[in-house]
Amino acid sequence: MKSNLSELSLESLIKQRNLLKGVAIGFGLVLLLAFTVVLYVAIQKKNFGLIAVLPASMITLLPIMLRFSQIKTEIKSRQIN
Repeated sequence: MKSNLSELSLESLIKQRNLLKGVAIGFGLVLLLAFTVVLYVAIQKKNFGLIAVLPASMITLLPIMLRFSQIKTEIKSRQIN
């Protein structure tokens, strides 16, 4: 996979954008399910320290969102020109 977005074709960028969007949605749903399970277990076991893990796990979505934003910006700049 090429890391420099300017070397990719517009069709390739659109394909990557759609792929990353699907991955982000799927991973977000799995993360939401994990949040629900951890929250349920934390309340049932009265171990509220587990709840601190929930906001920290959002960092795992950060690389996907950054790459998605870069691709979206590159597509927008090409469509204007």
